[in-house]
Amino acid sequence: MHEKQSLKYAMITTREDLAAQVERLRKHNVIGVDLEADSLYHFKEKVCLLQIAAGSLNVVIDPLQIKDLTALKPPFENPGIQKVFHGADYDIRSLFRDFKITVNNLFDTQLACRFLGINETSLEAVIRRWFHVSLNKKYQRKDWSKRPLSDEMVAYAAEDVQYLIPLAHKIASRLEKKGRLSWVLEECEYLSKVRPVPNDTGPLYLHFKGAGSLDPRSLAILEALLQLRRNIAQKKDRPLFKVIQNKILLNLAIEKPLSSQQLDKMAILSPNQIKMHGQQLLKTIRSASKLPTESLPSYPRKRPPRIAPRVGKRVKALKDWRDRQSQKQKIDPALLFTNALLSNIALQNPKTVKALSGIKEMKNWQREMFGKEIVDLMSKLE
Repeated sequence: MHEKQSLKYAMITTREDLAAQVERLRKHNVIGVDLEADSLYHFKEKVCLLQIAAGSLNVVIDPLQIKDLTALKPPFENPGIQKVFHGADYDIRSLFRDFKITVNNLFDTQLACRFLGINETSLEAVIRRWFHVSLNKKYQRKDWSKRPLSDEMVAYAAEDVQYLIPLAHKIASRLEKKGRLSWVLEECEYLSKVRPVPNDTGPLYLHFKGAGSLDPRSLAILEALLQLRRNIAQKKDRPLFKVIQNKILLNLAIEKPLSSQQLDKMAILSPNQIKMHGQQLLKTIRSASKLPTESLPSYPRKRPPRIAPRVGKRVKALKDWRDRQSQKQKIDPALLFTNALLSNIALQNPKTVKALSGIKEMKNWQREMFGKEIVDLMSKLE
């Protein structure tokens, strides 16, 4: 055991120790969970630490040494044990990606804070707000894949997770008083089912912001540059952005420099980047510049469906109503109803609350809380 400012935690590095701690975890009906990854330092990110707290138990699990975390699947899948995360989206995806661990009975304290109308929802801000404690964020951007980890880094990791359960209790109590606890629990149920999206299907430009505004020639150059950067990043085991930033690739695709002089004149690459990648970039641009016109890609565009004037009128009325509710409830309008959901409601034009059940994007809490108002509003517009 280690101790830092009265914080006790156990570092778990073997399957035997993990199995023993899992037996202890199973005796709790709520556990706090956090993780540390290495997305800032490697081409393929991975979970490097997994922290769990429950009662007096605080464990820091090292998946780089244990590798097989199958023992954790039962408590994470057990709906009788609530799992408290803060900002769970990334964590849920990562646990499934690396270990095929699924999470049932999730409570996301960051999402819950948003439903209380709290604007600053980072863990640091929330802990300061509720417990008047300033978390040490010294190691937030460290490379968690390096071994051995210092005692200070492990203590830092263990510190965050110890506040999650008491934080969840405080927030759930406030939500219950406002009648919104069921809203958050349903949202968390949906959130627990998110999964990593594979980005290796189709052209890389489909996942690149700004690609849609390019002409076919520039788009072909951008795709070639993206492929080059990915190959370099994979060989060097570095994140894409640490090889060449997106905005630089976009500029190169638009300007299309063909010589070292033109590349230097753009002044967007560092001397080191020009030295390491300059000739490869130019060769790639030249090659893509020579592609025949019939081989050039075109960005796929979905034509927006033609909206009848009466449907547009309903959309506007729903948005105005949603914005009034947002001010009344004092929470983000997009939390209440997204624009896409409002558009779908306007298109379906439900005449009864029961008819709202046919809109699959609509949550139960939205229908139960606001269904009658929505139907009444639609009726008035006929």
